[in-house]
Amino acid sequence: MNLAPQGAERSLEGLSAFRSLEELILDNNQLGDDLVLPELPRLHTLTLNKNRITDLEYLLDHLAEVTPALEYVSLLGNVACPNELVSLEKDEEDYKRYRCFVLYKLPNLKFLDAQKVTRQEREEALVRGAFMKVVKPKVSCLLAVLHKGFTSHGSAYTPGHGECPPSV
Repeated sequence: MNLAPQGAERSLEGLSAFRSLEELILDNNQLGDDLVLPELPRLHTLTLNKNRITDLEYLLDHLAEVTPALEYVSLLGNVACPNELVSLEKDEEDYKRYRCFVLYKLPNLKFLDAQKVTRQEREEALVRGAFMKVVKPKVSCLLAVLHKGFTSHGSAYTPGHGECPPSV
């Protein structure tokens, strides 16, 4: 089923009537972190390219729960998918870590972002995937840091478990 771009950002509730659905294209729909798919036990192909997805771990946990047969996923063009061509802050290593984490969370994938999953990637995901999670500080902390700056304590901030830097 191709819903790209159809304004699917309004509601995906109707998909629950299609439990036998095998392919779903939701590209260019402005879908965000509030995306909720119904249980789709036969879905093997899902593309969510060029949406507004930022919380990779939430999305992957949700997909693992509602799409157990998933073999192909594409998330290109989302903040959650690091791309050095779109953002100067991202590089090839960021993308490799992303692939490792996705494969750790969705171990049955055969293709990720139009690239075949290699045996080496699968093995690395088993060993290191859990440690590839992208840690993001809370938005309130980021705003406080921007407002105050790092100069008050003279030390750099190292992200931890979501806590704010000592200067905030």
